[in-house]
Amino acid sequence: MLDLIVRCLAWMLSICTPRPRGRHRIGVVPPLRFIPAPPPRFTEILDGSASRLVRPYVLGAAEHRRQRERRRALYLATVGIDVGPDHIHGVPVAAR
Repeated sequence: MLDLIVRCLAWMLSICTPRPRGRHRIGVVPPLRFIPAPPPRFTEILDGSASRLVRPYVLGAAEHRRQRERRRALYLATVGIDVGPDHIHGVPVAAR
């Protein structure tokens, strides 16, 4: 199949491209070499039940509540109301 494609492509190129004249003509075109693909590196079947299913994007109830509080504080900050956290980087912050 590959040989047929190469022959068809060579024929189409000989029709579409001008014939070289003079000293710059190509001599004998070397044949194309077929390089086989390397063998696969991993041949063993992976066992899906051997590892735990981990979904880091699923939040617990406490983390969900903290995220909701952060989003509410960000929304209120856009309106001009400051309801920021009580501690920033471990330092207690007084409300203004």
